Amino acid sequence: MAAVRRGQVPLNLDLPSSQINPDFPPISALFLIYFDIKAGYTIGWKRSLPGVELEGVVEYKSLPSGLHTVKEDLIYFVNDNHAGLSAFINAPAAEESRNARMIAVGIMVPLSYGRLGRSWKHADILKEMASELIHDTTKTEILEEFWEESKAHGATPAADTESITSPTSINFKPIRTAPGKAKGHTRNRSASDGAALLPPGQHLSAYHPAWSLPSLLETFGPLIFPIHRAALLRKRILITAHAPVQETCNFVYDISVLSNIPLAVSDLLSPSAPPQRLRPLFSIGVHDIPLLEEDLRIAKAAATSPGSETTEGRDEPGCGWIACTTDSILAMKSKLYDVLITMPPQYSENAAEKVWPKIESPQGIELKATQRDLRRYKALRWGLSRHVSPPASPAVRHGSSEGQELDTRRASSSGASAPAHDPMLDLPDTDDIIEPLSWAALAYSGFMWWASAGEQRVHSEEESEADAALLSGLALSPSTPHTPIRPRSQSNISAGAKNPREENNAKQEMAIIAYFHRLTTQILTTISDVVDATDSDDEREDDLQPLQGGAEDSQEEEHNGPAVYISNTDMERMGLDVWSSTDHHFVEEICHEYFGRRAHIEGRNVDVCGIRIC
Repeated sequence: MAAVRRGQVPLNLDLPSSQINPDFPPISALFLIYFDIKAGYTIGWKRSLPGVELEGVVEYKSLPSGLHTVKEDLIYFVNDNHAGLSAFINAPAAEESRNARMIAVGIMVPLSYGRLGRSWKHADILKEMASELIHDTTKTEILEEFWEESKAHGATPAADTESITSPTSINFKPIRTAPGKAKGHTRNRSASDGAALLPPGQHLSAYHPAWSLPSLLETFGPLIFPIHRAALLRKRILITAHAPVQETCNFVYDISVLSNIPLAVSDLLSPSAPPQRLRPLFSIGVHDIPLLEEDLRIAKAAATSPGSETTEGRDEPGCGWIACTTDSILAMKSKLYDVLITMPPQYSENAAEKVWPKIESPQGIELKATQRDLRRYKALRWGLSRHVSPPASPAVRHGSSEGQELDTRRASSSGASAPAHDPMLDLPDTDDIIEPLSWAALAYSGFMWWASAGEQRVHSEEESEADAALLSGLALSPSTPHTPIRPRSQSNISAGAKNPREENNAKQEMAIIAYFHRLTTQILTTISDVVDATDSDDEREDDLQPLQGGAEDSQEEEHNGPAVYISNTDMERMGLDVWSSTDHHFVEEICHEYFGRRAHIEGRNVDVCGIRIC
């Protein structure tokens, strides 16, 4: 490594002390990695608490393949019970150093502080230290000072104290399958559990992954909904992309948060239901293949011995995960994942046509969004771009059901019922990512237009109102209708500098999280109501059972309860597409995973005068 330049001013960093600012999580390890032209990536300096292994781990996890093509990056990773963050810098150098000098300064923090241990709070100081050490890696005094002031002392917290969970909102009442009281459960709580996104008076830190939520929606478009459904089913989701990896790591965090099971519905689920959240692994590489193979082994073992209860609130091997990688060889290991997401290259941002991510099964079958997903995404974009919650009338009490219904009607009329000519709703080039209309759907639509155009219009209005209810009561800023998303190719995407969006107190990001948690609540509550109704009506259950059920089905029903019947109305109340076979399969899977029941889905047919057309 080159020596420090003569006359250069020594680094004087204001290091955040854990004693001065307890909001910064204490670290369990600190390390410096540099690239040696003979030995490759090498640990040049390290400090760690007893029991925290660094050798043979951080060299690969903190420096994924392809980083030599970028100038700087932030990399998140997980190892055992710790989360890691490394700040990478690539600077020009002499020819004997292959024209490049590459280093990374990283930390490890206990996962007991959250999905990433709140490691992003140290991102700024890590980038500053890396910027100085790139000139001379022997000036490790700043590392020693930072380690002494930030290392952990005593026991780590046992509970997850992560700041982002489920945003608080006014009471959200999902559409119920039948009026009246719930059978067997209380459901008058908020769709998002009572934990706040941010404590009062605090803001998201500059490098918090949640700032990328609007970019997540912009990048995936309607495809975010099938990804959300796969995450709810706790599938093993692998995202392949090119460097830099910071934004992709942020997307891993976002999808894991969006697929949380809100506490408001956790008591409705079977004891053998999957964990409350999807396990995020963040950046992985070829050296993590043994970890994924072990996870597969545990999942197969669990499938052969069902009935074991999960540990509440913790990430468990064998219960699904989401990760990102720059090693394309992992995509070839099709047995190790359930869903493969291929991100478009950065140069595609300048393409004449929009290039969407590609979602595939291990068999190479492309997964697309439904027609309902497209309409819901347009409604979500419209709702986020407007002030969907106008002040309530003084004459109406906030706690009354009349006031809540009025808020919902106002939201649907002022925020989510987007005009057809609005240019913001023109999504380009969606034909390749949206399921085509089935012949049955086309025939039904044509028949309804011919027989009763008014009924079709009422159905469309009801759908719009249901979408509006998912955003009702959320305090979005009316002054900034739509924040443009910066392209990923801009170098300042990882700059972390404060911008006007921080003054908005993460309202848009909080609204996106609340929206998906409400959508999850809507799905699970509807199915729970159907399960309750099935259990309380033996005669109806007997009529709906198939006459040809075999001994295996009878044994399963005796163990888990009778099968449930999901009608088209139930599908609509869950916000799903009644015409989509993939949505039918999703409901069957979620009934089995979260309620331990088999599901029979009503098919949508077109009958004219008692004659079935399709």
